[in-house]
Amino acid sequence: MEEIFSLKGRRALVTGGSRGIGAAVCELFARHGAQLAVFHFDDEANAQLLQKKVSGQGCDLQSFNCDVADEGAVSRAVAEVRRLLGGIDIVVNCAGIGGDKPFPEISIGDWDRMLNVHLRGTFLVTRAFFPEMLERRWGRIINVASQLAYKGAPGLAHYCAAKAGVVGFTRALSYEGAPRNVMVNAIAPGPVETDLLMGLSEDWRAMKQAQLPVGRFGRVEEIAPTALLLASEAGAFYSGQTLSPNGGDVML
Repeated sequence: MEEIFSLKGRRALVTGGSRGIGAAVCELFARHGAQLAVFHFDDEANAQLLQKKVSGQGCDLQSFNCDVADEGAVSRAVAEVRRLLGGIDIVVNCAGIGGDKPFPEISIGDWDRMLNVHLRGTFLVTRAFFPEMLERRWGRIINVASQLAYKGAPGLAHYCAAKAGVVGFTRALSYEGAPRNVMVNAIAPGPVETDLLMGLSEDWRAMKQAQLPVGRFGRVEEIAPTALLLASEAGAFYSGQTLSPNGGDVML
């Protein structure tokens, strides 16, 4: 059974990989044999901590400081990834930011930054590696969305719009990838105990926890196995799907 989840010989890039869900994905991928690269944004301390954790599993993780919303920064980081790893087989677009505000208080800057990190960043990083995946006839693109793409939430109009865009992007790109065995899928977690969640107001978190059928927030290690499924041969028949480990917050 373990063989079907093996990532031996696969090279994976995880954006936002130095903490939260991204770091949990890296640790799980390392345990299953992947070579790893991580993009983080001014989070060198956590990136080094992650390197130490996975090195004990025989994984030599490469980390790069990269704002995924910046085309030039992405191009430079991608060039280094190619130099060190030769290419990428699996991309996990996990970089994200949070922050709740009533809609009238959302500035143009707030709106642009939210969409740029979540949606533009997903586009830029995917675009860098998608053509070579098509050429090799094997690849996995895993985009981290949110259950709020479906449900919405007060104070998060900009976040919900960005994540809904990620879901739409995933579905559209899957039509281009699947014929060449490049599977594009998404994960839409419910609220998970991360720095992003803790950055929201206490009132918002209390309201959200009260809505959850399971009565608690998720843990990052409960989300990472979904990424492993979609990255491995166990997920070879998933295309254009959005899987939702969300504690019952949205039932589709």
